Amino acid sequence: MNVGIIGSGNIGTATATRLVAAGHSVWISNSRGPESLAGLEQELGQLANAATVTDAAREGEVVIVATPLAAVGTLPAEDLRGKVVVDANNYYPSRDGRIPELEDGLGSSEWLAQHLQGARVIKAFNTMWSENLLHKAVPHGAVERLALPVAGDDEEAKAIVSRLIDDMGFDPVDAGTLRDGRRQQPGTEVYNVLLDAEGVRDALRQEPEA
Repeated sequence: MNVGIIGSGNIGTATATRLVAAGHSVWISNSRGPESLAGLEQELGQLANAATVTDAAREGEVVIVATPLAAVGTLPAEDLRGKVVVDANNYYPSRDGRIPELEDGLGSSEWLAQHLQGARVIKAFNTMWSENLLHKAVPHGAVERLALPVAGDDEEAKAIVSRLIDDMGFDPVDAGTLRDGRRQQPGTEVYNVLLDAEGVRDALRQEPEA
């Protein structure tokens, strides 16, 4: 599958590395331009492409957004219309500033979906530290395989993202609707905790209904 990645920080680079290892082609981008990603492109190999943000949005069948929330307004919304868009972001007021809608309880993925009308937004890849994404992957069926929650309103899109997570070496866990994605944000029982699939389900059940 062709996967676009917007953001080349820790999470963007970790997901790109795991996807390439699983045989997927990635178009990875950042605000500084493809030239700044030449070294990463060479390191990842032939399945990796240093791209502009627009090219990552256009080339990806799935597009992962892994940027600070301040960059959401710069995303190419028209190019993402109809695409499966994975929100790997987290809201940190100390970094992102105060966002009134999120302060009032709106989930960050719901907020992203408001900015990307027509995109099939899914919440995933936001709960695990990048070093664990890089180094804790194991084959399907392995004992003590770690899991990642996947939330969204589009069942087909959730299934697509879940297959990518499985390919990357983790068990996907259905975490409910996009509104339910609030249960996997910073400060929740599942956030930045290493859990298997049953552990993720238990942690999600401990959170109040979104």
